[in-house]
Amino acid sequence: MVYTELNSLVINNTSRQEICQIFGETYDPERWNDWRWQMRHRLTKPEHFQRLLRLVPSEQQGLLKSPEKFAIAVTPHFAALLDPEDPFCPLRLQVIPREEELVVNPTDMIDPCGEDHDSVVPGLVHRYPDRVLFLALDSCAAYCRYCTRSRLVSQGEMYPLTRRLDAIVAYLEEHTEVRDVLISGGDPLLMSDEPLDNLLRRLRAIPHIEFIRIGSRIPSFLPQRITPELVAVLRKHRVWLSLHFCHVRELTPETAYACDLLADGGIPLGSQTVLLKNVNDSEESLKQLFHSLLKLRVRPYYLYQCDPVVGTAHLRTSVQTGLDLISKLRGHTTGYAVPTYVIDAPGGGGKVPIQKETLLAYENGAALVRNWEGKTFTYTDPKI
Repeated sequence: MVYTELNSLVINNTSRQEICQIFGETYDPERWNDWRWQMRHRLTKPEHFQRLLRLVPSEQQGLLKSPEKFAIAVTPHFAALLDPEDPFCPLRLQVIPREEELVVNPTDMIDPCGEDHDSVVPGLVHRYPDRVLFLALDSCAAYCRYCTRSRLVSQGEMYPLTRRLDAIVAYLEEHTEVRDVLISGGDPLLMSDEPLDNLLRRLRAIPHIEFIRIGSRIPSFLPQRITPELVAVLRKHRVWLSLHFCHVRELTPETAYACDLLADGGIPLGSQTVLLKNVNDSEESLKQLFHSLLKLRVRPYYLYQCDPVVGTAHLRTSVQTGLDLISKLRGHTTGYAVPTYVIDAPGGGGKVPIQKETLLAYENGAALVRNWEGKTFTYTDPKI
C-alpha cells in the first residue's frame, strides 16, 4: 500500500510544468518518472533558481559564489517541493546555498570525521575493528549544503571505481576481521544496475563479509531510481539500506512508492537524520518525520548532530538542543520512532551516542564526549 495521504504534508507551489519550461520542454509524466531524465535536467545554475524561487539576497550571493566551494544541483523532483515564497522552507535550506556558507567559523573543520586519516587505500576507510566505509562514487542526485564529505563529493578528484576496486577488494580479502561494509560516497544508487550488481557480487564473494549496507538519499532526492530491477539486485545480495531524510515534506507519494518497493522486496530500511537549525530542530517536526517514516516501514535509526563542516555554522544547533529534543521524544512516543542521538566525534573518534554515560561534560558550548574506545573528544558549538 502506498500512503498517498502523505501528499497533504507536501508544500508544492512550484509546478512540474514550470520546471520543464526551464529546459524548453513540456511536462510529460513518463519522462518525469524516468530517473535518467531527472538527472539530465537537474537545476544547477543561478538562473534556474531565479525562475523558480523568490530569492533573498543571501541565496542570490550563495548561488553566485558557493559553486567555487561545493557544487549545486537539485533534481526536478525535489525542486518541485521547494516553497518559492519562503526562504526558510525546510527543504530549500537543505539544497539552496546561502552566503553564510562562505563564512568560516572557528569551530569548522575540512574533514570533521577524520576519514582521510583512516583511509587505507583510495576510497576505503577502516576505523572500527570489524567494519569499513567504502566510498564508491563522488556524485549525488542533489547536494546537501551540510555535506560531511564536501571536500570529496562533486570535486572530480576521486578516481573512477574501476581503477580502485581491485585494490579495495584485495585489502578486504586480506583483512579477515572485516565483516561489515558500508558503501557510501556520493550516492551508490546512482550506479546503473549492472555495475552495482557486479560490485556487490565481488564483495559477497569474500567469505568473511557478512553484512553489506548502502547509504543513500535517493528515495528523497530521486525516488524514480527505485525500480523493480534495482530492488532485485539489492535483494539478491541481501543488502540493507541506510536512507537519509530530514523533513516530513520529503515523504511524497513517489517516495512512499519507492519505499514500498524496497520493503516489499525484503530490503531492511533505516533512516539517518541530521539535526538542522530551522529545518527540523523542534519536537513537532521530528515527531512528524519519525512517525511518517514508520508508516513507510523505515525505522528512524540515527539523529546526527550536524558535523562541523566548513561553512555550516548557520545550519548547526547546539548539543543541548539535541539533548532536549530527544528527551521530549523519549517516553512520549513509541520507541521505534526515537532514534539514537549521536555525535560523530570530531577528529576521527567515530559515532558516540549522546547520553549521560557518554557526555562527560558540557560547559560554555563545549561538549566533552567519550567514545567506544574510552577516548575523549571535544565538540564545540558554533560561535554565533
